[in-house]
Amino acid sequence: MKLAFILDPLDSIKIGKDSSYAMMREAASRHHQLYTLQQSDLAWKNHRVAGFARPLTLIDPPDNPYHWYSEGATEEIPLSGFDAVLMRKDPPFDTEYIYSTYLLELAERQGAYVVNSPRGIRDHNEKLATAEFPQFTPPSLVTSQEQLILEFLAEYEDIILKPLDGMGGAGIFRVQNSGHNTGVIIETLTRYGTRTIMAQRYLPEIREGDKRILLIAGKPVDHALARIPKPGETRGNLAAGGTGRSQPLSTRDREIAETLGQILYARGLILVGLDIIGDYLTEINVTSPTGMREITDQTGINVAGLMIDALEHNIAERNGR
Repeated sequence: MKLAFILDPLDSIKIGKDSSYAMMREAASRHHQLYTLQQSDLAWKNHRVAGFARPLTLIDPPDNPYHWYSEGATEEIPLSGFDAVLMRKDPPFDTEYIYSTYLLELAERQGAYVVNSPRGIRDHNEKLATAEFPQFTPPSLVTSQEQLILEFLAEYEDIILKPLDGMGGAGIFRVQNSGHNTGVIIETLTRYGTRTIMAQRYLPEIREGDKRILLIAGKPVDHALARIPKPGETRGNLAAGGTGRSQPLSTRDREIAETLGQILYARGLILVGLDIIGDYLTEINVTSPTGMREITDQTGINVAGLMIDALEHNIAERNGR
């Protein structure tokens, strides 16, 4: 297979925990060709969507965390010329990200196979998408109005406020009825009522971890990664200092994962990360879900292998083999 990965700059990738690296390494071990692009390498040119891509060779084992690859010269290749194009650019999901999904959707119409589906990515805000599944979510509110947030706080007394476009725990605040900075937190997050945010009832089960469950082609990986907050923190995100601990899926975890799995897969979302605290779904991550390396390192499950298996199967079906 000829695979193109749309990534952040390669020098920013932490290969010890990066899921994109895990997938590229697995694909390379199967002798698939790898190419890399950044968002700026996408272009609509001569009525086709092209990528200014660079062939990628992995150094295995890597010399060090900063010398793990070599790139060839840039080639202009129609995206339909790859067997699959994997959109793995990290958020923020800003205007440039949206423009990229438009280009990738055009490429799909020209025969490209894009993972995840650009329309699927665009239609599933990672916080707000949970509203489709209220049977699994904690009490939640989405608004830019300070008064509604204050009423929600009065009802639940202990809540979490977070922006709709953040990642890695950035911009998340825990607010309690007795807090003295509630007003300024709301003003800051909503930008004085001009930005919509999410409020959720605080879940004390966060102490046991914010569980990341990976869905691959609609099926859950058997172990989740519970991200345990460091002392004094309410965020379990690894980027915020949390510690990852792999654990088997609970009955409730599996119920949520199996209910959402086929629905999201039918929308072209092949790799999805569900975030679950206790028994509640809090986020549906569709842009660049992580957690593969930690689950593999702790359980021996070859999660990247499951993903490449799914790609190989889907590509064979597309090609009628």
